[in-house]
Amino acid sequence: MTAALGQVAPTRRGHREEQRDEVTLMPDEARQRDAPHCAIAGGGPGGMVLAYLLALAGIRVTLLEARRDFRRDFRGDSLHPYTLELMQRLGLAERLLRIEHGRATTFRFHTTSGTVTTAEYGRLRSPFPYVALMPQARFLDFLATEASALPNFRVLLGAKVTGLIEDADRVTGVRYRDDQDEHRLDADLVVGADGRFSRLRRLTGLPAHSLGASSDILWFRLPRHRRDPPTADADLYFGPGHYVSTLGHEQDWQVGYTVPKGGYPAAKRAGVAPIREFLTERVPWLADRVDELTDFDQITLLSVEIARVVRWHRPGALLIGDAAHVISPVGGNGILMAIQDAVTAANVLIPAFRRGDPPGDDELAEVQRRRAPAIDLVQRQQARTEHRVAAALAGDGDFRPNPLMRAALRLPAVRHRAARANAYGPSPPELDMTLLDPNPRTAPGPM
Repeated sequence: MTAALGQVAPTRRGHREEQRDEVTLMPDEARQRDAPHCAIAGGGPGGMVLAYLLALAGIRVTLLEARRDFRRDFRGDSLHPYTLELMQRLGLAERLLRIEHGRATTFRFHTTSGTVTTAEYGRLRSPFPYVALMPQARFLDFLATEASALPNFRVLLGAKVTGLIEDADRVTGVRYRDDQDEHRLDADLVVGADGRFSRLRRLTGLPAHSLGASSDILWFRLPRHRRDPPTADADLYFGPGHYVSTLGHEQDWQVGYTVPKGGYPAAKRAGVAPIREFLTERVPWLADRVDELTDFDQITLLSVEIARVVRWHRPGALLIGDAAHVISPVGGNGILMAIQDAVTAANVLIPAFRRGDPPGDDELAEVQRRRAPAIDLVQRQQARTEHRVAAALAGDGDFRPNPLMRAALRLPAVRHRAARANAYGPSPPELDMTLLDPNPRTAPGPM
């Protein structure tokens, strides 16, 4: 963790004597006990962006992250043009892009009948005509460090939410445990942004319902060599019964090998040899290092899910991102959808907080009303793609784009449209920048 971030993690050992009322207080917070307060569980992209936007607008925010840092293996690493443009509007893009990252300008399928380019980002009317591939931990570290300069923001690392505080039927805070003790944190609103296995979702009694997924992904890493194809980022390689994705990082490749849903035990019994053989045949530029995959202990299972909660909220609590709607990794849309949820939530919640009362059910319902159509469309598209690919792989054992699809994708306009759809998602929300002034001027009353 960066030094700056270490200064804003008040759950360190040796500071128990500084805790009052079960919670460590920042200096400014002691003077703002009566100010509206939002507690956000989950330090992923959605939770972090929402926390930053609320704090920037002068809303008091506490972000609770169960882990002691943001490092995770095989999390999504895709920052789409929408996200980069948002960072630019916030004055953060230039510093963010100083962090080492790759740039994917195309999305391609490699099949037995040839290579098909499905999306080209280079023609987008954007200062960022590419998908930035940046380790998620670095993106989150960056935002947390930027947010730490805001007096209304704090992050508690190693803070595991264990329960809700409720008054009648309304959520009024959370209980959390750190490496010292159990604590109470009161809040005007609790936001669950804690991912696909959301504890907040379970605690609030808002279950997710599966929309069906047909595959799982086995993730592992292989070294990156200087002579590797410079445009191999974000590609899919199809073969009999499986396909492989490659995502490039500074030192290595993140490789995803698909198996049928629930196929992990059988794959583990077969060992790594079939995976190495598939890579040697279908991704030949990786053949010179497949022997470095020696054991299943090097492999992490991602159980692919497409699911969503019917109602994203209850009095005093709101779910966003994968906590509200689990997005398949296909297309790298999960981070994009979570950040767009955060932007929509900020647009709705900041005016509500500024009234001085806890955001009401109408505001929480409004966040879902604005976002649900886009999520529904993305998830239905993902479910269709999953089933079509699964049917092809289960049929003759290979996936081949049909002639009509091939003909359409020869047209630059089609590839451009596909890139734009992936870059921004359906109905992308625009951040209301006027809300970010922490001291908004009120209109003068009548003379």
